[in-house]
Amino acid sequence: MNFTTHLGGTDMLKKSEDMKQFLKNVDEISDLMKELSSSDVERQEKAVQKADRLMSNWEDSDPCRTRLNRTVINSSSSPNSTAAEVTQKHPSKYTDLTSESFMKVLEMDSEDRKQRRKENEKIANALKVKGNEAFAQGDYEAAIQQYTAGLNALRDMEVLYTNRAQAFMKMKKYKEVINDSEWALKCNEKSIKAFVLMAGAHTALQEYTEARLCYQRVLDMEPGRAAMIKEYLTRVDLQEKTDGQEREARVEMGLGTERASAVRELLKKLEKPDKPALYYCGGLEVLTEAVVDSTGQTLFRLYNGFSVVDGNGTVRSCLSQDAEGAFTARLRASVLRLWGRVCRDNEENQQVLIERPSSGRYFVDLLASGNATVQTECLALLQLYIQTRHGRHLSIAHLNLHKLVESLWACLSAPSSLEDKALGVLQGLAVERRFQIQMRENFTKLFVPTLVYQLRNINTTSQNSLARVISIVGSMAADDVICKETAGRQECWDAFAVAMEQAGGAEHRETLCTLSLLIMKLSASASSVMQEFAVRAGRVCMRLLNDPEGSIITRAVGLLSVLLPCSPVAIQEATEAGLVKKMLKILKAPNVGLTSTRCSMKTLAVCTGANLQARVELLNLDKRLNVLRKLLCNSDEVVAGNAALCLGHCVEERGAASALLDSNVLPQLLRLAGGDAGGEGVQRNAAVALGKLCISEPRHTVKLRELQGLEILHSCMKLVA
Repeated sequence: MNFTTHLGGTDMLKKSEDMKQFLKNVDEISDLMKELSSSDVERQEKAVQKADRLMSNWEDSDPCRTRLNRTVINSSSSPNSTAAEVTQKHPSKYTDLTSESFMKVLEMDSEDRKQRRKENEKIANALKVKGNEAFAQGDYEAAIQQYTAGLNALRDMEVLYTNRAQAFMKMKKYKEVINDSEWALKCNEKSIKAFVLMAGAHTALQEYTEARLCYQRVLDMEPGRAAMIKEYLTRVDLQEKTDGQEREARVEMGLGTERASAVRELLKKLEKPDKPALYYCGGLEVLTEAVVDSTGQTLFRLYNGFSVVDGNGTVRSCLSQDAEGAFTARLRASVLRLWGRVCRDNEENQQVLIERPSSGRYFVDLLASGNATVQTECLALLQLYIQTRHGRHLSIAHLNLHKLVESLWACLSAPSSLEDKALGVLQGLAVERRFQIQMRENFTKLFVPTLVYQLRNINTTSQNSLARVISIVGSMAADDVICKETAGRQECWDAFAVAMEQAGGAEHRETLCTLSLLIMKLSASASSVMQEFAVRAGRVCMRLLNDPEGSIITRAVGLLSVLLPCSPVAIQEATEAGLVKKMLKILKAPNVGLTSTRCSMKTLAVCTGANLQARVELLNLDKRLNVLRKLLCNSDEVVAGNAALCLGHCVEERGAASALLDSNVLPQLLRLAGGDAGGEGVQRNAAVALGKLCISEPRHTVKLRELQGLEILHSCMKLVA
């Protein structure tokens, strides 16, 4: 079957042909009914024979359909009876045959076929189970036999085709994979598994355009699988790139070019056993210089360079963790440098190297060797992997991650160059969901101690490194399990408070900005451990509101918006420290950013809702609540909703509602309560504010009635309740 059929090219033509065939069948049935109704016995007999042939043709027309049970119309007690004899025995059976009676015969035949199909489904499902068991045990030939037997029982069972295609894929029979996938698509044109299997087979056959078309079909049908399809397409691109490189390299191998000969000869020299370590050091270093581009990298792989290097007894013994000797460190560095050269920007070599049984262990063990040169080369090699998502996934799948993380953190006490590279590797891994999941169980053991130590020693720690450590933990906290675990650790909040209290001067600005983002992220999952921290951090934030740097002020307001709801004491202290005046100043400022406006308005709403002093101070500073009324018209519903909430807090105070009698506050609140500017939260806050206005000052009720606002207010009562 041509694959383009599934991609749309001939669908309409096939449907047209099916319709013509259907109409032809209708005509044949009509003619047949006339013959069967004839009084001429000979014509009846011919009609019966024609009916048998017609049903047989229908049965055989679709090889994917389950075999029909042909209930022969001229059945009788004697299988050899002629139509004339049957007619004589049953004179009314055919002479009185009508369209209605013929359809009844067909219905009986249909019921019989349904029963046989149920029986065949049981047989096919039982064979599918046996095939799956054989597949799980790696006996793919036996699995194929079971799936084939199942298809003999039920020819239109999609899962048997896809399962058999999967078994063929394991046996690298790619043509068979494509064929079975196409039959699966005949059964179900939206079979995701069939398209994916077909794409894999096309990729293996170097038919990259066809593979991409298969994946595109999956994406068209299932847009939610975009991440998966992107990864599959990346593999196709990688395989196509690798095939191109290998073709070029094989040309050079065939021509016997100087470069190809050099790589081959150097590898042969490295295969020589029982040479001193210095001999192999020199050979590895010369080989590294010979690999200057992607063709050289491919030649190295095609000449089995990876096997030659770590298959050498002397080299292998030097790479082991406990090896000692005068040239051990140099040999280790030489091997790592060679691997780095052949793997740079070469994903295929990266995969071949890291999938070797011993390589992943060398990566981690040599990083913990304590030798700065070896560690530098090891980190340089790891950095190659974390530059691409494919490389990061390879690292996560094949390295001992727990030991790797421990070794990377240990590099923070090493020279700055090692520290920078180690943090870079951790940052690259921390953004990967797979890494986060694998770190869940030991996160507090592997990450929290380093974070706490760095924060408690903020004045003696490199600010750049500290900011990156905080950023790494912040990336890991994107995982809900890790976020909740970290938020529940008292030592973390104590360290946050210490760091904020000790931070001062411009050199700590980056640290404070990064730390504030982490705190806001954790606060959503925090418990009672935040109460004490809220008081200590609130004091620091009030001090930071006087900082000349706008980004610091924004972070401080953001922290206050999440800290103050956790502690009435923090609210009281902040109010006494002039919080209301500072928030109004920010909200009045021209060109203030949305983040600052949101956080300032939320902070003001929290304080006025919990503290009488805050409400009184706000009314003293802005008697007609001009700032809040202006923000009721803000296009951002978070800002408008909190402005309505804050206004509702304030109008309960004496004289506040009366001061708004000749203002436009009622139309503004009605617009919000009517649902014109936000969701249910905005409507609820506006409705509550309207109710409080009318209770505090009855003249607002008269005005509300004139604006026909009582109906709107009544409709919002369910939200308020």
